[in-house]
Amino acid sequence: MALSPTAAQRRVIAAADPVTGRLKGAPAQLAALVKRGLAFRHPRPPHDHFLTPAGHRIREAADASESPPATGTPAAPDTGGVFAARVGGEEPAPGDSGPARLREVRGAWQGLLELRRMTHPDGSTDRPCGWERSHLVRAAALALEAAGHRPAGPDGGDGYRVRATPQPEAVAVYEPNGTALRACAATLERAGWQVGEHTEPRTRARYLLASPRKV
Repeated sequence: MALSPTAAQRRVIAAADPVTGRLKGAPAQLAALVKRGLAFRHPRPPHDHFLTPAGHRIREAADASESPPATGTPAAPDTGGVFAARVGGEEPAPGDSGPARLREVRGAWQGLLELRRMTHPDGSTDRPCGWERSHLVRAAALALEAAGHRPAGPDGGDGYRVRATPQPEAVAVYEPNGTALRACAATLERAGWQVGEHTEPRTRARYLLASPRKV
C-alpha cells in the first residue's frame, strides 16, 4: 500500500501547476512522490515531474476541504484555486472578465496543450489527454472559453453551458443560439473531441454530446 505523503510533500503537491500538474521541488522530494505513485518522471528531456491521477486527487481533496461549497450555482471546475474555466450558469468571480481573464484562459489552454504533448507517447497535441478524460466538464469548458465562446450567466440567456451526462466520457453542451451551438461544435472538434448534435425529447432543445477523441 502506498504511503501517505508527508507535510512537506503535500506542499509540493499543492504548489504543482494547476492545469498540467508539473511539479517543482528538491530531487529527493520528487523521487519520494514517484515512489508513492503520486508523481511520474517524464521519459523525455527535460525529464520534468508531473502529478499522477492519484496525486491530482490528493491536491483536489485538499482544495475542496479549504473552499466552502457555493450554494445555488452549478459546480464550477476548480483547478487548484488558481484558475477555473467557466462552465456556464455560474456567477462570475470579481475580475473574471477583461484582458486579465483572457490571459489566464489562454495560459491555461497552452498549459493543457503542453500536458498533451508531454503525456502522449507520440508527443501529439491534437487529442485530449488523460487529465481531460478524468475532468470532462472542465476540459470542454476550457476549450470553449479559450476559443472565445461566451459562457451563459446565472440568469440564463445566450451562452454555452457544459454539463456532465450519465454516459461515460461524454459531456453535454447547451447553447440556445443555433449558430453559436454549431460554432461550439466546430471548436470542440478542432480541440480533439467527437461531437454530435441531438434534440432533447421533452423540450426539443438542441444540444451537443461531446467525448474526447482517442485517436
